[in-house]
Amino acid sequence: MDEILEILEKNARVPLEDIAKMTGRKIGAVKKAVAKYEKDGIIIGYKTVINKELVKDDNAAVRALIEVNIAPQKDVGFDKLSERIYSFPEVSSCYLVSGTFDLLLIVEGKDMHTAAKFVAEKLSPLEGVKGTVTHFLLRKYKENGVVLKYKEENKRIAISY
Repeated sequence: MDEILEILEKNARVPLEDIAKMTGRKIGAVKKAVAKYEKDGIIIGYKTVINKELVKDDNAAVRALIEVNIAPQKDVGFDKLSERIYSFPEVSSCYLVSGTFDLLLIVEGKDMHTAAKFVAEKLSPLEGVKGTVTHFLLRKYKENGVVLKYKEENKRIAISY
């Protein structure tokens, strides 16, 4: 992978001038390369990693990982059903994976009930969905290569014998 992409993947806020210095390229060449990556769909967006545990939000979403077994369809394999599944607004990510299940979904809802309702009423009834397993995310320790720090005091009571 190009050095420019590696730098931006780690920190999208690095100024192009700094990228030019880091790679030994001229600023014009870096600007041109980034513009081409964006035009070609190689760079499809820039995202900030937010430690939501530290944000006081009464409307914080619940996230679930959902394993899905699906039946591949003739001539389209997993693609057609996967497209239908990832089109639901509750699905923030959808991956075709190897192993004991076919798809891994990241689903967001306002609470556990909403996520469970999505599985029961929208996902499971789809023709071609053979089964699901839902895992609710309780805490994130690391996301997108960034370790998330917590400002939490140890409130456990010391036990001595």
